[in-house]
Amino acid sequence: MNLQILFEEQTKLLHKISLDKKRYLYGKINWSLKSIGILGQRGLGKTTMMLQYIKENFTNKNTALYVSLDNPYMQSVSLFEFAKYFEQHGGEVLFVDEVHKYEDWSTHIKNIYDTLELKVVFSGSSILQISQQNSDLSRRSIIYTLENLSFREYLELLDIYKFDSFTLENILENHIAIAQTITEHIKPLMHFKEYLEYGAYPFILEDKEVYHQKIIQMINLILETDLPHINHIDISQIAKLKKLLYLLATNVPFIPNITDIAKATNISRPKVYDYLEYLERAKVINSIKSKEKGYNIMAKPEKLFMQNTNISYAITASLDTGSAREAFFVNQIKNALSSQARLLDDRIFSAKKGDFLVDNKYTFEVGGKNKDFSQIKDIKNSYLALDDIEVGYGAKIPLWLFGFLY
Repeated sequence: MNLQILFEEQTKLLHKISLDKKRYLYGKINWSLKSIGILGQRGLGKTTMMLQYIKENFTNKNTALYVSLDNPYMQSVSLFEFAKYFEQHGGEVLFVDEVHKYEDWSTHIKNIYDTLELKVVFSGSSILQISQQNSDLSRRSIIYTLENLSFREYLELLDIYKFDSFTLENILENHIAIAQTITEHIKPLMHFKEYLEYGAYPFILEDKEVYHQKIIQMINLILETDLPHINHIDISQIAKLKKLLYLLATNVPFIPNITDIAKATNISRPKVYDYLEYLERAKVINSIKSKEKGYNIMAKPEKLFMQNTNISYAITASLDTGSAREAFFVNQIKNALSSQARLLDDRIFSAKKGDFLVDNKYTFEVGGKNKDFSQIKDIKNSYLALDDIEVGYGAKIPLWLFGFLY
């Protein structure tokens, strides 16, 4: 095994990596743990985070090594034997990218954990269900999920302004003061509209003209490569999956009728449920269930959204304003609360009155600046999340401000 070649490749990669801007998750990861998993959709910066950590902590040292498992060389060797060899030659931390591309990867990570002193940081597709891996990797590895850019991160990435994030409780209690401080530095409504169309992925820095094309390419890779490989979907089903996704994207917020979806896509009812789950795990769609049905896996979702509004714009070229508002709110709430350990996912449900029940406590109605409290007037802890206002009043909160949750 020739480590020198891999270290030379790593040096080239590190030369291109900047430490100036880091994703929100970078500072939340406990990098000292023996086994860390970072999952997330393609294009969100998982690889960059790993390389940033190496550059920041292992400059001019051969004790940390980054490898990608879609490298033909890595496909030809045993990952465990490679890790063992690396440790024998002074390795302390192995960073393993694209684990989902490697057969039986979880068994190799488990064996590294159990038999070597080497630390491992691995990354993979958000589709991976670590808890379902045969080797029971979930007991050994701490898993972090990297979500798409928040509105706050987008502003920082484009050098518009760097702001702190706020908890949901911070925003609900102090939104007027927070919004006033932010509006002293930027015009949030102007940037917010741009974010909804172009702000969810770091590759906005590369070329805005082909931004939506890159999203389509990313989705095609998820549907044609990741999903079939991880979930063993027959390749003949991919066309049906694309038809299902287009049906959802052009009708958001989609109020699903499973029977109608099955007929329109020629997918069986049970498979419709499976495919919706796969698409959600792949971070392509977001489903919202009612509180009463929310803990039933086979329960029909009340609403389906694209996972972020950029995906909708990429697929449909236009998006209903009301749909964009709700999709943004759902996206930012789900992403912000995803890091909190929960026995059951109760981050956000559809509400009987109002639009959404968040954290089992707060009711939100999402709309334009003229929306009133008529639908939620008698509900405790109820709020309006309103578009087209810079600063709120009372329980009226600017919608854009929920983009500062992480």
